[in-house]
Amino acid sequence: MGGQRSAREVGREAPAMVRGGLTVRRVARGVRRRVRRLAEPPVPQSAGRLVPEPVFVLSSVRSGSTLLRVLLNSHPQIRAPHEMHLRTLTVDLTRPYTQKAMTELGLDQRELEYLLWDRILHRELVRSGKQVIVDKTPGNAGVWERLHEGWPKARYLFLLRHPVSMVNSLITNRPDRDRGATVREVRGYVEAVQAARTALPGLTVRYEDLTERPVDVTREICTYLGVEWTPKMLDYQLENHGPFVPYIGDWSDNIKSGKIQKARPLPAPEEVPAPLKELTRAWGYPC
Repeated sequence: MGGQRSAREVGREAPAMVRGGLTVRRVARGVRRRVRRLAEPPVPQSAGRLVPEPVFVLSSVRSGSTLLRVLLNSHPQIRAPHEMHLRTLTVDLTRPYTQKAMTELGLDQRELEYLLWDRILHRELVRSGKQVIVDKTPGNAGVWERLHEGWPKARYLFLLRHPVSMVNSLITNRPDRDRGATVREVRGYVEAVQAARTALPGLTVRYEDLTERPVDVTREICTYLGVEWTPKMLDYQLENHGPFVPYIGDWSDNIKSGKIQKARPLPAPEEVPAPLKELTRAWGYPC
């Protein structure tokens, strides 16, 4: 061919030749890799999330999230299981070649964890035979940015309760708790929920309204979720919601009663400790 040589021949015979700081051989390898990757088909949308629009309840501990979830779970089209703690399920790439293999597939550790979480959501949804799945784990408030990253189409229910009521509820369950530490714990949750409310679209639900006007509030939630309201939601004792035990939800006598209990009276403004005053006002409670 008129004395012309291929890039492979040039690279083999003159490995020391440098162009822009790279040998010809390295340049040829880079070109081949880019061509190979350009030829690979894109990942189809169907290979993304099995559950593209899950519903996440973002709330503090002791905010009434277990009550909300059993009301939702009583709907024939909504599956709201106990707290799943998805954020604590991690993927460990135990060998360097494991990470290399996943990188070639376009998967990093974060995406692998999303795939795991998504598979669990999908399994539970299929097992229930329902159409909408809700995860109400309070710890989700602290990872709302990851949830949004993993599920850009997710829907959110922001469950609010007077911050001092949450503090008092925690101490009622554990009288040995230090009040100052409990205030700081609740403040951390409230700050996370407020940050999510500022950044994400969703529906805000107040625990006090839910217990005072359950029909109106559950109707509003159903409208937001695109399902028809049913009075079955209010008589949650007729459904099996799994065990009421610590670490996966409320286990108090109130929730075990099967009846919607009225919220305790709102704390007086002077009962609000200084670290919670600004957040209490931001949530629209008198302070």
